Amino acid sequence: MIAWQTPLVDGVYVVAILVFILGLRSMSSPATARRGIMLAGVAMFIAVAVSVLLPGESNFALIALGVFVGGLAGWYWARVVQMTAMPQMVAIFNGMGGGAAGAIAAVELLVSLGNPVTAGLSLAGAVIGSVSIAGSIIAFLKLQGWLRSKPIVFPGQQPVNLAVLVIGVAFGGYAAYSVQAFWLLPFFLLMILFGFLFALPIGGADMPVVISLFNAFTGIAVALDGFALVNGPLGDAGYALVVAGTLVGAAGSLLTLLMAKAMNRSVGNVLFGAFGATEETGTTVQGSMRSIDASDAAVEMAYANEVIIVPGYGMAVAQAQQKVKELADLLEAKGVTVKYAIHPVAGRMPGHMNVLLAEAGISYDKLFDRDEINSEFPSADVALVIGANDVVNPAAHRPGSPLFGMPILDVDQAHNVIVIKRGQGKGFAGIENDLFYKDNTRMLYGDAQAAVGQIVAALKKS
Repeated sequence: MIAWQTPLVDGVYVVAILVFILGLRSMSSPATARRGIMLAGVAMFIAVAVSVLLPGESNFALIALGVFVGGLAGWYWARVVQMTAMPQMVAIFNGMGGGAAGAIAAVELLVSLGNPVTAGLSLAGAVIGSVSIAGSIIAFLKLQGWLRSKPIVFPGQQPVNLAVLVIGVAFGGYAAYSVQAFWLLPFFLLMILFGFLFALPIGGADMPVVISLFNAFTGIAVALDGFALVNGPLGDAGYALVVAGTLVGAAGSLLTLLMAKAMNRSVGNVLFGAFGATEETGTTVQGSMRSIDASDAAVEMAYANEVIIVPGYGMAVAQAQQKVKELADLLEAKGVTVKYAIHPVAGRMPGHMNVLLAEAGISYDKLFDRDEINSEFPSADVALVIGANDVVNPAAHRPGSPLFGMPILDVDQAHNVIVIKRGQGKGFAGIENDLFYKDNTRMLYGDAQAAVGQIVAALKKS
């Protein structure tokens, strides 16, 4: 690199890094998340532009083609994918990030064989990136319904997984330090296989944690690639990757731990416990389910002082968020206080319910997390549960239940509980919901959008 260009390039990278940090900071709140995404996009555009213009770069036509195809595909899918399918899109796009990190690591390995530092960093990035893309593909298939959502297990699964990982890493290490690129082929094949095997025993109930974990994996892989580039001939090109990858990896790791804590489980149990592989047996819930019709539900809420709405995945599947907004507007017009209780792992990805409700135009100041809202359920006249299951299951308070100890939304403490549900099936965890059998609970069966629509129609007539 020409000497006078170094301070200028470094300065631009520092600016890009600062803008990226500001963007990530803005993403911590739903109210500023859109601005955060724009800032992060601008930061990465600056970093990419400077990297492309570094002396010694070539193949500009291929770079432009890649940017155009990738940008067009991203814009198209972001426009056409429904909000209900957002978890799948997040999973697969995150996997693409891991795949890109793995591809960068592969190139670095080919040019750094025999260099212990660079080859070691590239090898680590390749392992994590390969696992991220393969695991994200399995997550996508499960979320899309193209693969069984419950854990897929087989005898000796963990020893087999460990053997695949160890043998694969051994191939990579041998290639890196023997300067024989041929052995990179079995290395990458085994790492991708390990990623598949790693994600198979993780069930649908754990997908929010898994998506967050693979996001952290991608960030770590990108950071490792950045370190490898810094030690190579184009050192400056790695700085932005180091900072961006480290921030994403740290944020994803913290979110993963928080999500696991919200389920009162360790990350290890999420990854290796095959939670939900078998349904709970030998437990008989006392009581019986009692139904309610939409008109009675409307009357009950119309004469309430406070209604707390608890959204779940059933609301997302039915795309009922707009109807929920209409219901809340009608209730508030009658003087009813309406709040929303959001559990950290409700839905299929972190913040799933927040995104859906924001799409419907519901104010952020009406959304409350578990710790903020739980104390209000005993004074609430009605708790309206829309498609949520495990996150409102009082079995979490029952010793011996697989859910025991999981922090839940205490909707059963409300004066009256109305549960909108398609049928009497169990949740992702395969555990009977004690809430449905409580004396203060009534079931309104049907598609969430249709059921809420019926309540809205009844309210308009009253």
